[in-house]
Amino acid sequence: LPLCFPQKLWKMLESDQFRSIWWSEGGKCVAINKNLFKVEVLGRGVCQRVFNTRHIKSVIRQLNLYGFTKMQRDFQRSASLPEFLAEEAAAAAHSQIVYYYNPSFNRAHPWLLETCKRR
Repeated sequence: LPLCFPQKLWKMLESDQFRSIWWSEGGKCVAINKNLFKVEVLGRGVCQRVFNTRHIKSVIRQLNLYGFTKMQRDFQRSASLPEFLAEEAAAAAHSQIVYYYNPSFNRAHPWLLETCKRR
C-alpha cells in the first residue's frame, strides 16, 4: 500500500536524506525551507519523486487538509538601529522557512500519526 501524506512526511523528517525539512520546537513542528524544498524534494525526477506534485502550494494544501496550521515566528526587535537592521536581515533570511503544527503529528508520540486524518 502506498503511504499517505502524513506517513511520507514523517519518513522524510526521520531521514537524514533531506536538508530542506526538519523537526523543530522539540519535535512538535515541521520546519520547511521553501526554496530548498522546491529544489531538493519537488525538483526530483519522476522515479525519485516523494509527492505527486512539483508545486510547493500543493504540498501546503495537503498540510492544511491534514489539519496542520502555519505557526508565526515572533521576533523581538531591538531599540538600537544597527541591531534592528541586523535583526531585519536575519528575519529576511528566515522568511523562506515556514513552520507547521498539528497536535497529532509529534516526534515524541509516533502512535498519534494514526489519528492524523484528512479533513
